[in-house]
Amino acid sequence: MADITRRLGWRHLRGAPTAHIRHHRGTRLLHDGPGLSFWFRALTAAISEVPVDDRELAMTFHARTSDFQDVAVQATVTYRLSDPAVAAARLDFSIDPDSGTWRAAPLEQLGTLLTETAQQHALDVLSRTPLSAALVDGVTAVRERIAQGLASEPRLPATGIEVVAVRVVALRPEPEVERALRTPAREQIQQEADRATYERRAVAVERERAIAENELASQIELARREEQLVDQRGTNTRREAEEHAAADAVRAEAEAARTVRLADAEAARTVRLAEAEATRSVRLAKAEAEGAREVGEARAQAQAAWLRVHGDVDVATLNALTGTRLAENLPRIDSVTISPDVLTGLLTRLGTRE
Repeated sequence: MADITRRLGWRHLRGAPTAHIRHHRGTRLLHDGPGLSFWFRALTAAISEVPVDDRELAMTFHARTSDFQDVAVQATVTYRLSDPAVAAARLDFSIDPDSGTWRAAPLEQLGTLLTETAQQHALDVLSRTPLSAALVDGVTAVRERIAQGLASEPRLPATGIEVVAVRVVALRPEPEVERALRTPAREQIQQEADRATYERRAVAVERERAIAENELASQIELARREEQLVDQRGTNTRREAEEHAAADAVRAEAEAARTVRLADAEAARTVRLAEAEATRSVRLAKAEAEGAREVGEARAQAQAAWLRVHGDVDVATLNALTGTRLAENLPRIDSVTISPDVLTGLLTRLGTRE
């Protein structure tokens, strides 16, 4: 839609790049082209706005197949107005000079023309096709037939319309027929699913059996290895006992040899000590004998000298010496009482000696 601005009786139109503007004043064409911008008077101007961009026309219509089954066709036609002058001459694209909106509904007329033309060709191809074939290859056949029919339709170029592309989105039967057609397929799919389930279960059972066999084989192998381990442990224990026994024997032999060596050494030391003790005893005995002999000889010599000395002394002196020696060996005497008779005899003896 064109943008129109009013200024003191004048109008300014600013078109879009995708809109072809045709401005007439009477029979004279003043402006012609897309995206124009100009001033004009509303009382004398006749303006047409033709869209030149690609437009999508969605259509839905019903058809009947050769086996009298109703189907719904959903299609989309892409078109453009390649000749704006022809389109403006064949359809009413004039706009209001105050609001810029179309006075009529040209795009609806184009849509009706294209829809009816496409529907005519689609009905023609579907009426000779059974429902099963239409559901399998009908989309392609309908699309090609609609494209060919629109390309060969003389009214479209005469109106300035160029068909760019045709797409058939879907071709659907009635819901009851569709459910009936889905039933065998669903049954087949269900059968395939059941077969896949059974196969999966069989594979699972086979895998479980293989796993059980592997576990049993693993247990058997484990038991065999445990038996080997027990045997090996027994062998190791026996070998260890033998090694311990051999070590104990070697240790006992070494201990016995050490004991024998110690006993020999102790015996030798005892012998040496005994010999040394015997030698020392002999030496001591000899020394003691020699000392006793020497002491005896000395005593004998002293006794002989004493006897020789006392042999020359008179009896009185010997008596005196004897008394002196006896006094030395007697206990201490604090006082001595001499009778007159004893004293007289002693004095007489002393006088006589002198």
